[in-house]
Amino acid sequence: MTVPVIRAVQWGTVGAPLLVLGPSLGTTADGLWQVAASHLAHRFQVLAWDLPGHGRSPVPTQPFSFGELARAVVGLADDAARDAGTAPGRFVYAGDSAGGAVGLQLLLDHPGRVSAAALICTAASFATPDSWRARAAKVRASGTPSMIEHSARVWFAPGFLDREPERGAALLHGLQDASAEGYAAVCDALVDYDVTARLAEIAVPVLTIAGAVDTSTPPDRLAVIAGAVADGRSMVLPNVAHLAPIEAPVQVAMALIQLADGALAQQHVYDAGLAVRRAVLGDEHVDRATAAATELTAEFQNLITRYAWGTIWTRPGLDRRTRSLITITALVARGHHEELAMHVKAAIRNGVTPAEIRETLLQSAIYCGVPDANTAFRIASAALAE
Repeated sequence: MTVPVIRAVQWGTVGAPLLVLGPSLGTTADGLWQVAASHLAHRFQVLAWDLPGHGRSPVPTQPFSFGELARAVVGLADDAARDAGTAPGRFVYAGDSAGGAVGLQLLLDHPGRVSAAALICTAASFATPDSWRARAAKVRASGTPSMIEHSARVWFAPGFLDREPERGAALLHGLQDASAEGYAAVCDALVDYDVTARLAEIAVPVLTIAGAVDTSTPPDRLAVIAGAVADGRSMVLPNVAHLAPIEAPVQVAMALIQLADGALAQQHVYDAGLAVRRAVLGDEHVDRATAAATELTAEFQNLITRYAWGTIWTRPGLDRRTRSLITITALVARGHHEELAMHVKAAIRNGVTPAEIRETLLQSAIYCGVPDANTAFRIASAALAE
């Protein structure tokens, strides 16, 4: 398997906060997302991508998995950052059906890249493997027009095609124009797609959006996701089936703005925490910790920066000198010797004198214990010598 080539349409201002939108199987980015994007473009750089063999994306030449699709989406986000003249960073993601499944894969495989995600009319696993194999074989034999009757029945709530014939027709034409091989290749990838057992690994905010009359991924399937992740909530849109972004574009757009605003607020806390962390611990230490972060530890590093440094160390109630002395005392009491050396150096950077560190350790000898203070004096002496 290989990373497939995918292409995207863009709305909004380059350099604004990035919002990446994913498609449902058989749809195009324009057909599914353009109306909702018109309500989002004033706030975000909106990037909506097409599945392989759909819309702008070329027909795949090799099989791919949802993990490879997620890597391709990260590549699009990196390209958008470079075009904006910025370093690749975190983005908000929203995807419908197969696009939502790619969102789950992003959250699991690239947890440091997505700040929040909206998973729309999707699931942690879909139909049976045999049903996807059968659908792939049908489309390869008869083309994507063979899926129009089925899709018209499950995509839209009753009455939608009568109320919005142009929107519905545009989506169905997009399905008819999609490559049979591209459609079938996505079905092949869905054969092995099942992330149900990994949902508890997801730590970033997740909003699930279900259509009340969606028979493909009914609301209870979305509720499972929202209940299993660490920070999940769910909403159900009335009189909506499987393509919520086109059936209820305003409601979906407003939900995405609220989700993204929360993620951006957390980003501001992170940025403030990172500035304080650098000022207290030094650029060299922070750069070393950041460079050493892995897929396993990246979220922990983010947590430390947001909560320890962005939430506590930024508070105005105590100056940094006082916070340094309190921290040294706490580290002595708990025996956290590796961090003690780091915070002795940080205390000097915060304007604490060696004499004040000595007095703090003497105080700790009485209230924390002489053996603890004895070790602390040894560590402090070495740290100060450096």
